[in-house]
Amino acid sequence: MEKKVDFLVVGSGIAGLTYALKVADHGKVYIITKADEDESNTKYAQGGIAAVMHSPDSYEKHVQDTLICGDGLCNEEVVRMVVYESTDRIKELIEWGTNFDKSSSGEYDLGREGGHSENRILHHKDITGKEIERALLAKIHSHPNIEIANHHFAIDIITQHHLGRPVTHETKDITCYGVYALNIKTGDIDTIVAKTTLMATGGTGNVYSATTNPVIATGDGVAMVYRAKGAITNMEFIQFHPTALYAPHLKPAFLISEAVRGAGAVLKTMDGKEFMQKYDKRGSLAPRDIVARAVDNEMKMRGEEYVHLDCSPIDRHRLLEHFPNIYSKCLSEGIDCLKEPIPVVPAAHYMCGGIKVDMQGRSSLLNLYAVGECSCTGLHGANRLASNSLLEASVYAHRAAMNSIELAKKTALPESIPAWNDEGLEYPEEMVLITQSLKEVQGIMSSYVGIVRSELRLQRAKERLDILYEETKDLYDKTIISVKLCELRNLITVAYLIIKMSMARKESRGLHYMVDSKGKRK
Repeated sequence: MEKKVDFLVVGSGIAGLTYALKVADHGKVYIITKADEDESNTKYAQGGIAAVMHSPDSYEKHVQDTLICGDGLCNEEVVRMVVYESTDRIKELIEWGTNFDKSSSGEYDLGREGGHSENRILHHKDITGKEIERALLAKIHSHPNIEIANHHFAIDIITQHHLGRPVTHETKDITCYGVYALNIKTGDIDTIVAKTTLMATGGTGNVYSATTNPVIATGDGVAMVYRAKGAITNMEFIQFHPTALYAPHLKPAFLISEAVRGAGAVLKTMDGKEFMQKYDKRGSLAPRDIVARAVDNEMKMRGEEYVHLDCSPIDRHRLLEHFPNIYSKCLSEGIDCLKEPIPVVPAAHYMCGGIKVDMQGRSSLLNLYAVGECSCTGLHGANRLASNSLLEASVYAHRAAMNSIELAKKTALPESIPAWNDEGLEYPEEMVLITQSLKEVQGIMSSYVGIVRSELRLQRAKERLDILYEETKDLYDKTIISVKLCELRNLITVAYLIIKMSMARKESRGLHYMVDSKGKRK
């Protein structure tokens, strides 16, 4: 099937839905999402969204907190733009029906997380992302110009390559004409042609064994853009959240929000000793890269599988009111966090690098935008400040939408796009080839390219991954398309980019920590 639209959106989190709502009055919008429409990284965001609402906070304080956390690699112009536009975007989310918690005085109840100098986190209990997703989807369904196609997996970006023209990384005018997408329920591969396309595919947490990301987070957007010869940057900066619930059977790992530490919870060793002051004067509220390395170090030095998060400093009423989902989940795992500490471990959480974009969300490919976790704007630098990601997605979705509306007015729909060709391909003989390769990729990345890295570990990871790449390429070239095969292909591509960019950065910086660093940054 061929479908022609004005605006194509790949992904249904805060970035994709916000963008869709803003362009919908100007043309036909088609959203494709690989699972149910509400299944996105946004849905799993617990803590909240950072924004300056009133004094004693200020835009300048938020700017400085972001720059400090980014360890010298933030684009300050981008940081200032995002922070100064934050209030308008928050007001918009509220107007669209998002309910943020308020205190008894009627003002918004602002939380605080690691790296923030003031309370500035708007939240809805401990399920903020889910509440934002609910409000946005309600608006989406009420707009006649927006169509959502659930269970459609984007395979590849359509460019001049598919029209028979050679395309390399040196080609200056690579143009996105849409995507080929697998209809998961029918097995058909659709040709979706669009004047403008937005990548809003989220993160890549499943390149690691333990992640807080949903199972759909397999780096699809980054991998597609890289294969289309688009620019990717800063992939060495993978953020590990320091406090995921220690429960190895849970997939994804259950996040214990940083807001819990912001409310007073303290990290301790299994024998009850605080340890964060040894690593940073901010203690348990230091930025995530510092806390994750500290937790990792304590576990390795002591030979223990987890550390404890002691919630006893938090008032009982406040804990139950603000963190009902966390309390309930812990209780279901046999842990009453009102009476005993929560066992926690670091888990892959957020990708600070991604598809390189400008301040309008434009990628290096013509007519292709990228917003949200799959993009790299320059806001996060070497380490993301807690709760800046939902804000970044809101601001950039707005900017990309405004630019897309103008672009669509002067862009014609391309003609004669060829259909997907799968002649001569076979069904896979054994799915175990795919599932085992996935486990191997995750094992390699977790063992060699995790919180702490070395040149030897990275080289070993590259050698192991090269073998998996060749095996998977051979399988892909002769096998009928499936979601699992495409996800494996994408994860191997993303793993390669993380390793390649980690090897290129010899210094330790932010989330990229090398034990044999050359010119380690103090």
